[in-house]
This record gives sequence, C-alpha cells and structure tokens, in this order.
Amino acid sequence: MTEQPWQVHFKIYRQRSGQKPYIQTLTLAVDPDEYILDAIERIWANHDRTLTYRHACHHSTCGACGMRVNGCEKLACITTIRSVTQNGGNLRIDPLRNFPVVSDLVVDMGDFFLRMNKSGFDSVALSEAACLPYEKPKILMDQAEQVTERLVDCIECGLCISACPAANTDKEYVGPAVLASIQFMYAQNPSQELIDQADHHSGLWRCHSAYECTQVCPSGVDPAWRIMDMRKKVLTDRIKSIFRPRSQEKKNA
Repeated sequence: MTEQPWQVHFKIYRQRSGQKPYIQTLTLAVDPDEYILDAIERIWANHDRTLTYRHACHHSTCGACGMRVNGCEKLACITTIRSVTQNGGNLRIDPLRNFPVVSDLVVDMGDFFLRMNKSGFDSVALSEAACLPYEKPKILMDQAEQVTERLVDCIECGLCISACPAANTDKEYVGPAVLASIQFMYAQNPSQELIDQADHHSGLWRCHSAYECTQVCPSGVDPAWRIMDMRKKVLTDRIKSIFRPRSQEKKNA
C-alpha cells in the first residue's frame, strides 16, 4: 500500500538586504522520503520565485545547500522530510548561523573561505598524507607510475561553524573547519606559520570542546578531534621550545 502524501507547513526564513526578516509559511503535499532540497525547489518553482537559496550537486559533495532544518544544521540535499518531522506538521527552514545573511537562505561565506585558504588547505591530497583512517584505491595516472589521490572529506559547507557555541559568542573565532584544515595541513608539513595561525585566543583555545561541530559534520571530518589533536601538537612545540638552544631559535627565525 502506497503511503499517502504528508501535508507539511514549511516555515521559511525570509530577509532582503536592509529589510526586517520574517517567516513565510507555505503548505505542500510531500512524499515523506523526498529531500528537503526537493521541496524547496518545488516551492521556488511553483509558489514563490523570489525565494533565494544555494544548491548545486544534489549529493552532498559541494556543501552549497547547508541550512538549519528545525533548528539543526543539515545539508538539504541528503536530509529527508521523514527524518526531521513526524507525519507532517511544521518544518522550519533557516539560514546558517554565525554568517551574515545575504538573502533568505543564502549567507556570506567569503571570510570563511579566505581563512581556509590562509591555512593552505587543499581539497585534493595524497591518500597517505590525508591522515584519514581508511585507504582509497590507487588511480592509474600513466603506465609508468601510480599516484594515490583522494578528495579530502571537508566540503567547506560551514555547518560546523553554524553549530559552534564559541562561534556564536566570538566573531573573531576562526572556527572548527579552519582549525581542522590547519591540523590537516600541519600533519602533512609541520610549520611555525601553521602553529601561529592556531595558537591564539581566537584559535585553538577559544574552542569549548562542545563537539557540536563533529555532531553536524556531514562528511566525517571530526573537526573536534582535529582541534584536540592540534592542541597536543602546539603544547608539544611549546615544551620543546623551552629546551631548544637559543642559537637554534635564532637560526630558525
């Protein structure tokens, strides 16, 4: 027996530049197993073409469709309606927190991307350098050699920053994704520059270890663990610096 469509009242955050935000309510008959993004696209196509939102890949690779669904950070393209509501009812859609709202569900992530670039984060890396707990098959590059390459799991969706309590109280906090990228790059090529990017009040030490970032991450990056691991590396560097000969410090400078 085919399940009957659910009647869902979508309550969507709306805001234009310079205007006060408001909540728009639209009721749709939906298949409970369709994705949130599918419903949003139908709302845009059939009900209100002024609604703005981001999307691209539709399979959790690009990170563009990050938003809050019933208060929790989700990728709309892989979140089913059934998983966030029961037998229909209300479904609240909001933009990510801790980013300036550009329009409706679209936020400005420019500063976040600049911080990620500063760490030298590369979304494609050699598998042995990616510091991940599993292996990927080798890809034949030519007849002479094989090079193992993989996409690093972080898709720069910003969900971890939206969920982070520290980011909500300190606008200077660099955020879990950036610190995770610093840890990732440091594991490949340790440098004082990377330590300096992490070792300050608005960096590693601003994190409260709430693990909200890891909870909402759709890619298994585990930014909270990476932050804790980077703290160990920074503390180890501090201890070593105590016993490091002064002449060596001057040479390294």
